[in-house]
Amino acid sequence: MRRKLVTIEKTFIIIKPDGIARGIAGRIFQRFEEAGFKLVAARMILATKEQAAEHYPGDNKKWLENLGNKTMKNYGGDIEGVKRDYGATDKVEIGKKIYNRMIEYISSTPIIIMVWEGNHAVERIRTLVGSTVPTFAEVGSIRGSYAVDTPALASQSGRIAFKTIVHTSDCVEEAQREIKIWFKGNYKVLDAYERIDYVDIL
Repeated sequence: MRRKLVTIEKTFIIIKPDGIARGIAGRIFQRFEEAGFKLVAARMILATKEQAAEHYPGDNKKWLENLGNKTMKNYGGDIEGVKRDYGATDKVEIGKKIYNRMIEYISSTPIIIMVWEGNHAVERIRTLVGSTVPTFAEVGSIRGSYAVDTPALASQSGRIAFKTIVHTSDCVEEAQREIKIWFKGNYKVLDAYERIDYVDIL
């Protein structure tokens, strides 16, 4: 008799427009499979702005403030640079500007939405993907290997939302929420096949 270990989790991943445009979707799939994760759902879609708006919690002031705070840190205290590029220094206002551009970006061209399963999948995949700021992404991570954008370059190029190749859920609860948003009634659990990497044999 076989049973799954209790540490097995599902997490949600998006290969973003820049990941598709770079032609590296297959390499990203390979990285996850080589790390012992199991693909249980995948679709290529053109996201609607409504889906994107539901995905990013733009009505959450704390989330917006955190987004603005990260941006300020990325500028290393250069307040004038932030004001020049974003037209504001208030963290919530900066967050709102980034949020609007994120909506436009994620719905601009096709993306691949996926659910992967594995031992402590959420945290391990976040580590495999690397820092959300490509400049700081760990050597060998997906973003460290392929991402070339920076927040400053994005804002000065008029994009604001910078390109990070992939999105990954930051906790199990968030993964569950995002899976519902993106797959809705079309999500079927296709995890009946086994990977011996994490199936306990009794």
